[in-house]
Amino acid sequence: MTRLSAAAALAVPLALALGACNQNTSVGNDREAQLEPAPTAAPIMHAGPALANVATTAIKPETMTNADIQALGGRRGRCAVVLTEIAFPSFLYEPGGTGAIKLNGKLIALPHIGKGRFADGGLNVTLRPGEEEGDAGLRAMEMVVVPPGAENETGYKGYVRCYDGEAAQAPP
Repeated sequence: MTRLSAAAALAVPLALALGACNQNTSVGNDREAQLEPAPTAAPIMHAGPALANVATTAIKPETMTNADIQALGGRRGRCAVVLTEIAFPSFLYEPGGTGAIKLNGKLIALPHIGKGRFADGGLNVTLRPGEEEGDAGLRAMEMVVVPPGAENETGYKGYVRCYDGEAAQAPP
């Protein structure tokens, strides 16, 4: 066997083994959209039942999908807190109106209870506009989440993106 054929004999099995490395089984941008079912929206629930029996330290904001956003009524007239300037929303709200956050795989609608404050069933979310601006021109926004029964709050720095001109002028 020549050196070239010996190298080829080793390379072929290695290439076949590595070829299976891209077999991602979760829905994402690297899959063929026409082959994947459209994502379904997470259930909309009150905070108490949605977070029952979940350790407060395990509760973290999740990214909403387009299906989640549509289930909440769409983007029109709303603003979103995004954790990066190119991210999908982690919190969606109507300035002066209700908000919604995705926690524990559930969408939780939260009534507006004061300037930048939303709460239901012991879950509190406070939005604090920042002075900074991101590279894409979005205003900085801090989102503070306090789950029911939590001893501490958890803050997330991100940005606010408003989908209509009027909404962009209104405070949270």
